[in-house]
Amino acid sequence: MKRSGFMAFGALLLAIFAGVCLWQMPGLAGAKLTKDEVARYVAALEKVPFPPDEKQAVLTHLRTWAEADDGEPFYMLNLMRYHETLRTFPGSLPLSGTPRESNALYEKAAMPLALKTGAYPLFAGEVQGGNVMGFGPGEDGWNRVLLMRYPSRRAFLDLVTDPAYAPIAPYKLMALEVALVPSASELVLPNFWVAVGAVLLLIFVTAGWLRAARRAA
Repeated sequence: MKRSGFMAFGALLLAIFAGVCLWQMPGLAGAKLTKDEVARYVAALEKVPFPPDEKQAVLTHLRTWAEADDGEPFYMLNLMRYHETLRTFPGSLPLSGTPRESNALYEKAAMPLALKTGAYPLFAGEVQGGNVMGFGPGEDGWNRVLLMRYPSRRAFLDLVTDPAYAPIAPYKLMALEVALVPSASELVLPNFWVAVGAVLLLIFVTAGWLRAARRAA
């Protein structure tokens, strides 16, 4: 490959990297939510089927959180506790099955919508028994934990206001009680084996390049 072609290839790779960075960290471009945008998102969420006794409190908290947008990525911790049987509310779906099966249908359908916004799961799993610490009312008895990374608060709102989201939301709301806890990313480490693999791959590629350079000299 000629030098000009190699430089063009490098520029292409750099552009792809920059695009991925902006997609996953839109705050680099200063893309914060405005109050008008938040109002439009909240109005759209009014159409999502939700238990009436919880809906207004959820929308109020969501509006406050969205209006404090810093444009940065965040992590959403989902703490889930299954109901004994599927609950019904206006907009719930006729489903014969267990709460666990209902939530599985939700996660299967919601994950592609989340990935479309640039969000992805970091961890998901069933709880192993009761808490080791923290036994007060409401603190124990969780059944499932899910940790999602979102590139921005806008991405989260894009997910829950997607026209394809409202029809599947009842699967989750019928199945369980959920605490959604947004968190900033102060310290995020990759899996140790991934980091080691990346370092070893870099060493291998560098050694191969040096070997080829010596032969060409």
